[in-house]
Amino acid sequence: MTRLWVLGGLLVALTLAGLGVLIEGKLGLDWIRAKTFFVVIAGVSAAAYLLAVRTVTHRPGSCPGGACPGLCHGGSRRAVWVVLLVAAALRLPLIVSPPYLSTDIYRYVWDGRVETAGINPYRYLPADPALAALRDDQIYPHIARADYARTIYPPAAQVVFAAVGVIWSSVTGVKVTMVGFETLAVVCLLRLLAAARLPGQRVLIYAWNPLPVWAFADNGHVDGLAIGLLAVALLLRVRRSDAWAGVALGLAAATKFLPVVVAPALWRPRFGWRTAIAAIATLAALYALYSGAGAGVFGFLDGYGAEEGYDTGEGFWLLAGLSRMMALPEWAPIAYEAAAAGVLVAFGAWFAFRRRPDDPVAICGAAGVMMALLLFAISPHYPWYFASLALPCVLAPTPAVLWMATAPILLYLDTFGDRFVWPSVVYVPAIALACARLRPTLTVEPIKEIP
Repeated sequence: MTRLWVLGGLLVALTLAGLGVLIEGKLGLDWIRAKTFFVVIAGVSAAAYLLAVRTVTHRPGSCPGGACPGLCHGGSRRAVWVVLLVAAALRLPLIVSPPYLSTDIYRYVWDGRVETAGINPYRYLPADPALAALRDDQIYPHIARADYARTIYPPAAQVVFAAVGVIWSSVTGVKVTMVGFETLAVVCLLRLLAAARLPGQRVLIYAWNPLPVWAFADNGHVDGLAIGLLAVALLLRVRRSDAWAGVALGLAAATKFLPVVVAPALWRPRFGWRTAIAAIATLAALYALYSGAGAGVFGFLDGYGAEEGYDTGEGFWLLAGLSRMMALPEWAPIAYEAAAAGVLVAFGAWFAFRRRPDDPVAICGAAGVMMALLLFAISPHYPWYFASLALPCVLAPTPAVLWMATAPILLYLDTFGDRFVWPSVVYVPAIALACARLRPTLTVEPIKEIP
């Protein structure tokens, strides 16, 4: 217990120090230098966090009877409250601060404002004269790609943006909403831990991870919504509510697209079709809400790949490395994407159709592997894309996935477009950790101790 308090206090202090550096950077310190100092502090936070993970996984216990939602009697219950109090202390100062590391949140507020005005957000660019009456000095000037990109965010996200636009149309309103969905994820994780007869304090693996803390409490990224919905889907799957798990998965995929990759982990022999049909129906219904925009309902999705360098291959970490040694043929990106898709299909088929018990750890482990494989394949340079990996790690903290859930906070360092050298601090250790735990079969084995 004492060690948890010490490590939690250290994480809070480091978070405040990181916030102070960013504030100073905006007030006078060179911004590039400020972000460099921030990443150093974030790296120390990541190390302290991993020590905390070791603390709660070193001597795993169990929930008596498996019935409590992670708030067990005695020391375990007190430890859970320590974890939750520290998690709140990490987030509160960031919620009331400006978003320092991303401007995406301004687009969320703008989309909600457009919807509350009765306008389909997929129809117009923010710079379009038709929306001139909605502009102000607080939100509009900070919108990225305002003059050439319609919104890219899927319909479930738009529904939430609209709700925030009605209730609390502000940056802080979006932040509170995303942290609220994080809270939903934590509640689901506590129940998943109880179902797995694991101690509730292991929720620390998500709640104290500095990457989600900064991604959602400070920057309000929509991934927080997707994480909350994905946690609901995992819990419903464990409870064998196949159709409702599909609805939750459909909502998550209609928020960020990427969560669809966990579908094989939710598949249940003989009943998986219910999950699939429910997910597809949910997606279709949500897109129907905005069908007035026609093909524009997919927004900037078609231009995003080119902007990120996926069409040339430079956006993929592996191809970016190869391009430093040789000139890549024109077909290289297509071949890479086909190979990556083949790997995902192979792993997905294994997790979906192999005979395995309905074990919460196995389900979360499979979800973590699928998510990590997808993120490794597309290798985004936005750190917050990786925050979702901390969710399955609560039950199945395999070393490679846990590393990929934590180390990307270092990607906040401005590397001036480098997509290989600095990102290697994330991918090279992940490869090494995955190889170290390679098994003859594709069984997901959660670790009992973080070495």
